[in-house]
Amino acid sequence: MAGRNGRTVRDLRRGNRTAVLQRLYFDGPLSRFELGPATGLSSGSVSNVVADLIADGLVEEAGSVDSDGGRPRTLLRVAPDSGQMIGVDVGETRVRVELFDLALTELARVERPLTPQGYDVDVIAGHIRDGVAEVLTAEQADPGRLLGVGVGVPGIVERTPDRGAVVHGQTIGWDAVPLEQLLRSASPLPDGVPYFIDNGAKTLGQAEMWFGAGRGARNAVVVLFGSGVGACLVTPEVEHGRAVEWGHLTVRVRGRRCRCGAPGCLEAYAGAESLLARWREEGGRPPEDTDEETALTAMLAAAYPSEGGTADPVALAVLEETAEYLGAGLSDLINLFQPERILIGGWAGLQLGTRFLPAVRRHAATYALRHPADKVTIDLGRLGPDAVTVGAAILPLAEFFAAGGRHPEPTTEPRLPAWRTALQDRAPH
Repeated sequence: MAGRNGRTVRDLRRGNRTAVLQRLYFDGPLSRFELGPATGLSSGSVSNVVADLIADGLVEEAGSVDSDGGRPRTLLRVAPDSGQMIGVDVGETRVRVELFDLALTELARVERPLTPQGYDVDVIAGHIRDGVAEVLTAEQADPGRLLGVGVGVPGIVERTPDRGAVVHGQTIGWDAVPLEQLLRSASPLPDGVPYFIDNGAKTLGQAEMWFGAGRGARNAVVVLFGSGVGACLVTPEVEHGRAVEWGHLTVRVRGRRCRCGAPGCLEAYAGAESLLARWREEGGRPPEDTDEETALTAMLAAAYPSEGGTADPVALAVLEETAEYLGAGLSDLINLFQPERILIGGWAGLQLGTRFLPAVRRHAATYALRHPADKVTIDLGRLGPDAVTVGAAILPLAEFFAAGGRHPEPTTEPRLPAWRTALQDRAPH
């Protein structure tokens, strides 16, 4: 039966379960007494919901604390072994697959290196399927406890009713690739286990906002700096984040050709791939037959040698110019979105790290409007090289919470994430 606002009793129960699970997950352990004000539910509703969640094995006792003159209060937490998630990072140098428990503790990991121009669709899909099977086998996991597989990919992800998630990855040669359909067609998982596919910068942003340097911010931009560059925007209106193709802003008319095909993109000057190419073009000597991560390490060592060494002036000049392009690119984000925080992640961002940050901050302040620039902080992300994978694993976890801790019904059809469905239901008809 639906009430005046269209919500059924089932909807209400699901919402109450979601509220309790999320508060225990992010702020627990908590007592039943503390859950009332934290969730806005009555003591009777909290007791009923907690009893249901304990019966389902999702919540467990975690000790007790003294109360003011009364009996000790039992603390509750989400049971870490009550579910598992898989996160996949389709990166620029490797495909990484990780299995996590509900507390996002890593249980198993598999990595498959990618050769240059190694984005053959069938190869990538095979790496993902094989990696999923391997981490489950390594941990002897029960697929019935798996909440889903989240996948972070380069490019724009479009959700279609018939083919599921379709990836438009212009920089890697993917033109409307039905990745979800490809993964489902030969999946090592039961039909009831869903796949969630999204942009890698967005999954990075999701991870930093939930567990990293973005926690507590209402308005932030999380930047992925790798072979290319991308960003995720989080605002009160876009609380789940929105990927923005920041790397393809034009920073120089008739400039260097970007790997997307357009001239003058930020990525053509600030991405690690172009940074190394510019070092080579200016007479530098990147190591041969190595991946980009190893080559960037060598470039940093050349530009900033150990004590007593002589700096490579070409490497140093290219890095300094790259810092200015990045700062100018960040100034666009500052002027457009006026964020509280900008966080820099991705493998190249982590390598350049604190050595690069002062120059990037200085250039961002130079190019941005003074008022929003004075209010933003620019820092590195905290979650390290696994941030995209963690963020990908959050996708099925967020869906699980939105469903009140219920496993999805078995289906072979693409599904729209629950939080997207909720937004869709509130949209005007």
